[in-house]
Amino acid sequence: MYELPRRFHVGMMQKGKHVDDNAAVTADNLPPWPERSGLRKQHSVEYWMMASLLYNANGDEENATTASGEAVRVLDPDSADVFFVPFFSSLSFNIHGHTMTDPETEIDKQLQADLIDILRRSQYWQRSAGRDHVIPMHHPNAFRFHRGQLNDTILIVADFGRYHKSLANLRKDVVAPYVHIVDSFVDDNSPDPYASRETLLFFRGKTIRKDEGKIRAKLEQVLAGYEDVIYEKSDPTGEGVNASIQGMQSSKFCLNPAGDTPSSCRLFDAIVSHCVPVIVSDHIELPFEDELDYSKFSIFFSVKDALKPDYMVSELRKISKVKWVEMWRWLKIISHHFEYQYPPKKEDAVNMIWRQVKHKVPAANLAVHRSRRLKVPDWWK
Repeated sequence: MYELPRRFHVGMMQKGKHVDDNAAVTADNLPPWPERSGLRKQHSVEYWMMASLLYNANGDEENATTASGEAVRVLDPDSADVFFVPFFSSLSFNIHGHTMTDPETEIDKQLQADLIDILRRSQYWQRSAGRDHVIPMHHPNAFRFHRGQLNDTILIVADFGRYHKSLANLRKDVVAPYVHIVDSFVDDNSPDPYASRETLLFFRGKTIRKDEGKIRAKLEQVLAGYEDVIYEKSDPTGEGVNASIQGMQSSKFCLNPAGDTPSSCRLFDAIVSHCVPVIVSDHIELPFEDELDYSKFSIFFSVKDALKPDYMVSELRKISKVKWVEMWRWLKIISHHFEYQYPPKKEDAVNMIWRQVKHKVPAANLAVHRSRRLKVPDWWK
């Protein structure tokens, strides 16, 4: 992991405090993620990845231990499989002029430029052209000024909605879950969960979105008039989050349409609420899909089918109690894979991400090795 000045990561969490920008961050002085961080929390993957490496680091590769065995920080760069770049690009976007026109956005732009300069001067970046480097860009607008200079890097993303396929794709990058906003349903032990969840289908959130999220306003019209369907407009305030918790935990199915990009945090809120997700997003990519079969605990509708009057509700009513309970049980089995926490735990979200990174290493190594001998463009391109 690169030792970057604090302004690139935890310094953004400590505004107003006088902390040496060059002071090392350790497991002992790592600031906790703030409880009241609103929507910034959902894209805080970068923080949890950094925290996991600090927790698991001791500088001794042979004797290093970890809660999961997925990733251990080493202090000898020559013994590293990958290089993690702890730039909080999502948080930087959110606090430095996220309205796009705020003058403070220049701070975000400068941080990105400074980081590119640091990387280009690194012998380890030069050695691989960044192919074995890992950079989180979970917010769709993270690193938006200079992301085009990171085409070969392993990126940690929410989806590919705002990336050109030459920059981000499933071949080299990792899709990571959002950090869920609602509380996990830890005591979901009803003897009859099907009967106790009286609402058939639940949605609460913003209905006016951009791009693929425009479907939300259309779904509002399609789903009007059903007694056991809740479709409510809401902003992510504390009161709104509490209402979502109650609604998800008392519903059989939770609707997950696209947001401004193909994904949204709502899917992961549904999973930890054990509310069977109903996914309506034609271009969504899902985290850990090489290990998890989402069809065991989710329902999928194309945008075209979801907008047919009465179709989606009719199909959901056809799902038997036995089938629904089976999907509910699967949600309880897999929900721990979507928990971010410190210290990290075996097979939690951050360790599942590191496992995905490990799967990308052979392809990165192949690309590096081939680049050292090829003097002409690939013949097959």
